[in-house]
Amino acid sequence: MVMGVPSKPLLQTLMGQTSTIPPIWIMRQAGRYLPEYRKLRAESSSFVDFCLNPKTASEATLQPLRRFDLDAAIIFADILLIPFAMERDVRFVAGEGPKMRPLKPGQSLLKMERAWSLDKLSAVGDALARVQSALADKVALIGFAGAPWTVATYMIEGGGSKDKWRSRLWAWQNPDEFDRLLDILVEASIDYLHMQAKAGAEVLKLFESWAEGLPEPFFERFIIRPAKNIVAGLRERGVYLPIIGFPRGCGGLAVRYANETGITALALDQAQDGVWFSQNLPKETVLQGNLDPAVLRVGGAALQSEVDRVKKNFSGRAHIFNLGHGITPDTPIEHVERLVQLVKETR
Repeated sequence: MVMGVPSKPLLQTLMGQTSTIPPIWIMRQAGRYLPEYRKLRAESSSFVDFCLNPKTASEATLQPLRRFDLDAAIIFADILLIPFAMERDVRFVAGEGPKMRPLKPGQSLLKMERAWSLDKLSAVGDALARVQSALADKVALIGFAGAPWTVATYMIEGGGSKDKWRSRLWAWQNPDEFDRLLDILVEASIDYLHMQAKAGAEVLKLFESWAEGLPEPFFERFIIRPAKNIVAGLRERGVYLPIIGFPRGCGGLAVRYANETGITALALDQAQDGVWFSQNLPKETVLQGNLDPAVLRVGGAALQSEVDRVKKNFSGRAHIFNLGHGITPDTPIEHVERLVQLVKETR
């Protein structure tokens, strides 16, 4: 695999080119804030079925591109499809989020590993191919996976968790077994992202949604090491697409993540200082972010001021404009329209 023709603004930026108008895409740009998405979603019995139906997943991916002048589409999927393909009973409960049968220490990881089959996620590749054939020439296509630590915490906790207590206990009490779990998820992630690259993705992203609150030794073992192994594994398979890493909530440790994992671009959350990261990372590290999703929800003068500030923070280096986390379902569509206009303005 080689990088796509660099006529697309996102790909140009990921090659290190700077611009007064950064490319923009928005995390969770396809989803519940769009009425057409809500209508489409109502036609599927479950969220997993929706994600694994190439027709609905590709349509959801394309919906925001019809409304906004965005520079990338990101395939509509979920970070928990790998556990689903390991038969972990993944389901999404209205008002509660993802749920699954909690994985406990001492349970057979071999059984879970044997249950893994990339064929169960082939629909994601089909959706990518559909989207790629429908995109405008300037729009890049992003594929993604949840990073192993984040995916493991959902598997162990049985859903979302504020403190990942059971996961941290397991990591301390059964370190070898916990490392084995992460290794299984690393190999599955390499398979999954390789498939996405073959299906038409031009950029790959690793979502490490729960990188906060870890002692540094854990950050090295559970955040940096798996990401580094995924990047290396993809390169060994001939996948040379740019890779964006998003270790949300880890503060200054993101410098180590960027320097040690081999990623192409580092996505920052809204609490991370763009100026500081610009000064403390090599010029070749592309940065992404990091507008507060709350100010997008508020809009108005606050939004304009913050867009200007974010653009200024990354001035002079390769920068992809994005939020510091995903767009919220209550965000007005007109605020998203205004955001894109502001980013594209040359003032």
